[in-house]
Amino acid sequence: MGDKEKKQIKRKNKSQPNKKADSEKKTDTRKSKSAPKKQPKKAKQQAKKPVPEVKVIPLGGLGEIGKNMTAIEYNNEVLLIDCGLSFPDDDMFGIDKVIPDFDYLVNSDKKIKGLIITHGHEDHIGAIPYLLQELNIPIYGLKFPLGLIENKLKEHGIRGDFHTIQAGKEFRVGRHFTIEPIRITHSIADSVCYSIKTPAGRVFHTGDFKIDYTPVDGNPIDSSRLAQIGSDGVMLLMADSPNVVREGYTHSEKVVGETLDGIFRRSNKRIIIATFSSNVHRIQKIIDIALQCGRKVAISGRSMINVVDLARELGYIKIPDSKLIDLNKAGNIPDKELVVITTGSQGEPMSALARMASNDHKAVNIKSNDMVILSSTPVPGNELTVANVVNQLVAKGAEVIYSDIAETHVSGHACKEELKLMHSLIRPKYFMPVHGEARHLQTHADLANELGMPRENIFILNNGDQLTLSAKGASKQEKVAEAHGIFVDGLGVGDVGNIVLRDRKLLSESGLIIVVASIDKKAGMIVSGPDIISRGFVYVRENEDLIDAACERAESIIIDCLAKNMKDWNGIKTAVREGLRKYIYGKTERSPIILPIFMEV
Repeated sequence: MGDKEKKQIKRKNKSQPNKKADSEKKTDTRKSKSAPKKQPKKAKQQAKKPVPEVKVIPLGGLGEIGKNMTAIEYNNEVLLIDCGLSFPDDDMFGIDKVIPDFDYLVNSDKKIKGLIITHGHEDHIGAIPYLLQELNIPIYGLKFPLGLIENKLKEHGIRGDFHTIQAGKEFRVGRHFTIEPIRITHSIADSVCYSIKTPAGRVFHTGDFKIDYTPVDGNPIDSSRLAQIGSDGVMLLMADSPNVVREGYTHSEKVVGETLDGIFRRSNKRIIIATFSSNVHRIQKIIDIALQCGRKVAISGRSMINVVDLARELGYIKIPDSKLIDLNKAGNIPDKELVVITTGSQGEPMSALARMASNDHKAVNIKSNDMVILSSTPVPGNELTVANVVNQLVAKGAEVIYSDIAETHVSGHACKEELKLMHSLIRPKYFMPVHGEARHLQTHADLANELGMPRENIFILNNGDQLTLSAKGASKQEKVAEAHGIFVDGLGVGDVGNIVLRDRKLLSESGLIIVVASIDKKAGMIVSGPDIISRGFVYVRENEDLIDAACERAESIIIDCLAKNMKDWNGIKTAVREGLRKYIYGKTERSPIILPIFMEV
């Protein structure tokens, strides 16, 4: 058979149907119909996609008043809310302020997409200059808080990346955070709360607030928008807590205006009124009342002058130039025609009011024809300093009016009934109380439970803890970040710790003893001394017997150490320190710091 014939047979075989193969194909088809269908690759990928998890990490403001700062983190993006400071406690000797620990943020610097500001009080913006020394991040806020921050940065020689936002207008930070600022009432202009859309759900942060239906600026809380956000669904509510222990409602700022109006109208004295420099609404009200009563206004105190200048520039304070006079020229104005607005409502030692009370002010001397009004209440811990200033003013013959006498101040924080309203409007799935001491956070948690929220949905965290949010729920993780307060002492940041504070405490309580001696260790003898120098322990001239006996005891200890051929300086110093400590305590029941200084000859 030739090649041509073979090719024809092959083509013929290809064209004829293969019954066996067709039968197998039919069987396979029947089997495939009864078998389950395979999922497409895309569907498989979607099924394996992880559930988005958002981390909420408070870095300050929990278990304390002040130092408010919170980080919200998703994947490689971090959003910061506020960056405040707190003022030192009585046992923090020499410390000027306390700021949050930024180590967690510095280690995540490339993740941080922005800092949003709720309002311009120091406990929410005061640490920003120190943060920007470590990180370069954009700052978002309304006009007035950004103006206050800019003034702070100028003092530190820092430039900021500012982004002005508007209440009611959404903006985006990074790829994952869509934020809506909502106007809210507080004791400072341009205060907002934030609705933050995250991949795990909406987070709502109230900032500091109260519900004032008659605010000075005419902009009440936008309760209808809050209710709408609550209807849309809120995963987590973080709410202001300092006044949760108070029943009822916080009084309106209008009450203070009515009180001051009555005081001004019945007085023919020179009026000096101290208030918080940041409370521009109250400053404006004071100015309005003064002008209505035919008085001119002078401003005293560096921070008050700076804030009033900024507020006038931005349009938050209005006063004709002819009615605002230089404080140095105020002596030419009759007493009944003058109001001085000053700092010092908290009795700060270097404030303008404190210097007036101690006759150290260069332009104002307190006299018997003065009325001094403290339009504030003492911040916890400042009661004694405020009382001291009041006593000094009274001793000079001034008439002093403060919150115990008249309603010259109202709080800017929501009381229990206002917090109930906020919870009812937002209706969150989970709740985390913020900004308050332990008693405030616990009471706020109890309030949420009374309103119907299950205990397992309420989380009380400490600074540095983490709350994880996802579609699966919420869970608390302890200590993902160090969040100890960092002490600022002069130009030093973080160079004073607990050991230094302990020494300062001991110095303040019992003073210091310095033991000085020159020693020849090779010869095993004391060349000169030991001499004792006392600071803050006893007055040497009146306690010569005690000092001489202490010198003899130190000498005998050193000789004993040298006799034992002790060559280690630290060992000799320890022996002197311990020996003198026991001797002095036995004689005086005091424990001064003992500092041996030995020089080798």
